Amino acid sequence: MPQRPTSSLAACVWIPLFPLRCEEARREGLATHPTALLAPDLSRKLWQVSPLARHAGVRAGMTVSQAIGPCPTLWLCEPDPVHYDERFARLLAALNEISPVIESGELGLAYLGTDGLEGIFGPPEKVVKAIECVVRGAWCVRIGWGRGKFAAWVAASRAKPGEAIIVSPQGEKKFLAAQPIAVLPLDPDTHRRLRQLGIRTLGALAALPEEAVTAQFGAVGRKLWRLAAGHTVEPVVGGVAPEPIVAALTFFTPVGERDLIERALDQLIARTLKDPRRIGWRVQAVRLRAELEGGGDEGGSRGAACCAPTYRSWLADILLKDPTADGARVAAPLRTRLEQAPPAGAVTRLVLELTAFAPGTTELQLFARDAVAAARAGQRRALESAAREILQRVKRTCLYHVIEVQPWSRLPERRYALIDYEP
Repeated sequence: MPQRPTSSLAACVWIPLFPLRCEEARREGLATHPTALLAPDLSRKLWQVSPLARHAGVRAGMTVSQAIGPCPTLWLCEPDPVHYDERFARLLAALNEISPVIESGELGLAYLGTDGLEGIFGPPEKVVKAIECVVRGAWCVRIGWGRGKFAAWVAASRAKPGEAIIVSPQGEKKFLAAQPIAVLPLDPDTHRRLRQLGIRTLGALAALPEEAVTAQFGAVGRKLWRLAAGHTVEPVVGGVAPEPIVAALTFFTPVGERDLIERALDQLIARTLKDPRRIGWRVQAVRLRAELEGGGDEGGSRGAACCAPTYRSWLADILLKDPTADGARVAAPLRTRLEQAPPAGAVTRLVLELTAFAPGTTELQLFARDAVAAARAGQRRALESAAREILQRVKRTCLYHVIEVQPWSRLPERRYALIDYEP
C-alpha cells in the first residue's frame, strides 16, 4: 500500500455544530430562532442545540418534553445524516485545493498539512488567508495554525467565529500554558482528578515533573503532560483517497419491512463485490445510505406537536474488524445496525458504498480476474509464494512460461514452447 503523506505543520479548520449549521444553511430564517437538532437514532433526544436555545436553558441530551418547558418557541429539526456527510465531503474537497495532506475528524473538523506551502502561498498568514478564501463563503469557520495537530486545534478552539489564530513555534509554549486543561483529550474521571489536585491550566500541568504525572495517571498521564508541555508534535496524516465502489437500488414504492431491505442489501453487496475494481482486494469499510419517504420537506418544526414523524435520511458507517471479501461477513454488521437502529420511515432508495480496502490474501491476488487490480494487489508476490509452495510439496516446478519460438510455422507445436517459471 502507498505510504501516507504526513506534515508536522498543521492548520485546523473547525465548524462547531456542523450538522446544525447545515440545516441553517438550507432553511431560510432558521438561524434567527432557538433551534435544536434531534439525535439520529430512536431516542428522540436533542443532539445539537443552537446558542439561542442554549441561552433559553435547552441542553443537548434533553428529551423533547424537557426542552419545550423552558423554551416553548423551540424549533425542532429532524436529522439528515446523509446530507451532513455530503456537505462535509464537499468541504474536504474544497480544502484539498489548498493542501493534498488532509486528515478529517468529526463532522466539521479537519486538519491540513502545511509543510511546503510557504513556497506557494508565503508565510502562515497567507496560508490561512487562502484557506479562508476557500471555505468562508459558505461557513463561518474557526481556523488555527500551529506546530502539530494539538496546537492547531487549541488555536482553533480559542478563535472567535470567522477568525483565525496563528501560534508561532517560538510562542507555542507561552500560548499553551494559558489554556484550560479542558482542551486536552480527557475522560471525565481524569478531568475531575486534575481539578481536585488544583490543576486548571496546561501550564500548571506542565510545571509538574513528568515522572510524577506518569506515576499518578499512567501512560495517559505521560501523553497529556507531553501535549501540555509542547513536547509532542502530532503530525497530520493524510489519507490515500480510496476509489469507492457504489451500487444503488431505487424502490418503485417505499419499503418499510426490514426483510425486504435486507434482501435489497444482499443484492447490493453481491453487485459491489463483483465489480472488477474490487477483485484482489478485501473490503475494510462500508457505508449504507437510505433516502426515506417524505425527505423533500424543507420546513422546520415548531414545538413538540409539530415535530416531523420521520427522518429524511439514514446512514450507517461500518469499519470491519477483519477485512473480508465474503458477502455474508460484509452484511453481518449492517444487518445488526438495521436491527438495532432501523430507519425511522419507509426507504425509497438504498445506496451501498465500499469506501476502503485492504490488500487481498495470496489466493485472492493469485486468482484475480482483473489484471490491473491483480497487479496492484501484488500478483507477482503471490505467484512467487505459490511457486515456492508447489516446489516444496511436489519437489518440482509445475508452472511454465509460454513463449513464441517459430510463429511462422504451420505446426502449432513448433510455434510455442514451454519453459519453467522461476520467480
